[in-house]
Amino acid sequence: MSNIRIACIQQKVWKDKYDNIEQLAEILGSGRTEGADFISLPEMWNCPYVTELFPEYAEPEKGDTWLAMSTLARKNNAYLVGGSIPEVDSEGRVYNTCYVFDRGGNQIGKHRKVHLFDIYAHGQQVFKESDTLTGGDSFSTFDTEFCRMAVNICFDIRFPESSRIPALAGAKVIFNPAAFNMTTGPAHWEISFRQRAIENQVYMVGTSAARDPEAGYVAYGHSIITDPWGEVVMQMDEKPCVNVTELNLDYIDVIRSKLPLMSARRTDVYELKEV
Repeated sequence: MSNIRIACIQQKVWKDKYDNIEQLAEILGSGRTEGADFISLPEMWNCPYVTELFPEYAEPEKGDTWLAMSTLARKNNAYLVGGSIPEVDSEGRVYNTCYVFDRGGNQIGKHRKVHLFDIYAHGQQVFKESDTLTGGDSFSTFDTEFCRMAVNICFDIRFPESSRIPALAGAKVIFNPAAFNMTTGPAHWEISFRQRAIENQVYMVGTSAARDPEAGYVAYGHSIITDPWGEVVMQMDEKPCVNVTELNLDYIDVIRSKLPLMSARRTDVYELKEV
């Protein structure tokens, strides 16, 4: 049996970047994630989720937050899936970026959010990430001692290809650090993770920031893990919380053998033709 333990950290996000880093260090030093193989952080965990602030908080790769995550991965002897932080490149473009570190603190993965969150949800929620962010242009996987895995970020989950591409490349666990809001969260959070888990027969891990009613953008919370059958393995409420969940990777093969969705794909007919 191949089991892994994933610690989802649903923490409150403060205005001061270094308060957020210190908070994370305190959580990981408290023993609440002891025994975890993976530590999963929320989307934009080191800064407020406010579009115009992303350039202000943005760091180049190997900046202060990157260094903190690398150090914490090494100190805790755990893989760290770093949620996301604002990243600035050498040409001044800002991305919503997730870095992944191995047990030694070495970077082994990186994903820039591909689908930017530009919405007008029935007049209740207006948000436009593209005002300050640039979208990523690729999907990738990273290898661990257990299996191949991948990362999407928040809005990416709404596009089937974002999960299907890494699943076809062998990913068995897909992390999705996210910040669904109080409009989209109650409507689509759980069903999105169950849906992607079912159609790709993988584990989906969604880590959100805790809900803060006084924030400019109020996150839904409810960090979640769904299994290859689409069942909810773990789901938090809206409050700050740390949860360590054990998953059986062999269950993926069991489900795929009983319901061979991946092997039964008909790529020869996946094209619309006029009759």
